[in-house]
Amino acid sequence: MRRHFITVDNLRAAVTRLVYTTFGTRHIQWRGRGTACASDSKKFGSWSSTFMTEHHARYGGDGVMIYWHVERRNVCIYSQLKSCSSSEVAAMIEGLLRHCTDAEIESNYVDTHGASVVGFAFTELLNFRLLPRLKNIGSIGLYRPDDDPPGWPALGGSLTRAIKWDLIAQQWGLNRCDWTSR
Repeated sequence: MRRHFITVDNLRAAVTRLVYTTFGTRHIQWRGRGTACASDSKKFGSWSSTFMTEHHARYGGDGVMIYWHVERRNVCIYSQLKSCSSSEVAAMIEGLLRHCTDAEIESNYVDTHGASVVGFAFTELLNFRLLPRLKNIGSIGLYRPDDDPPGWPALGGSLTRAIKWDLIAQQWGLNRCDWTSR
């Protein structure tokens, strides 16, 4: 039974059917459309003889990671098995692109580990908004895009100084005019 019927394709089809059934029972006026999701991974212990098992440096012990994409109303729209050392950013982008539904995901919430320059770059290029939950936001300094006083009073203490655009252009070998015209 398992060899003939429990395959990756059949499981994906079952998840897709379950998700569409759940979406179909929702009343859009009350629940809204599923346009955002949150993604994160969880470590599961596994036998050391399993092909993908690795020692997890942060959580300790041998295991694998399952990376979940959960739609705003608590429906899992994509999951994937990954090794402990593989990139969470790559798993996040793969789930946004390959989820099993026709929901138009516009934004994705991640934890601190899912926020990176690469993640922001690729999600911007793919037209998704990456919305990280930064646990240390109160202790880091944010830079303003210009020299004007900050227009966001709630971020007052966190906004330290303006971005040094000339320094960035110099490091990339660009003129200031080239940089600002892009």
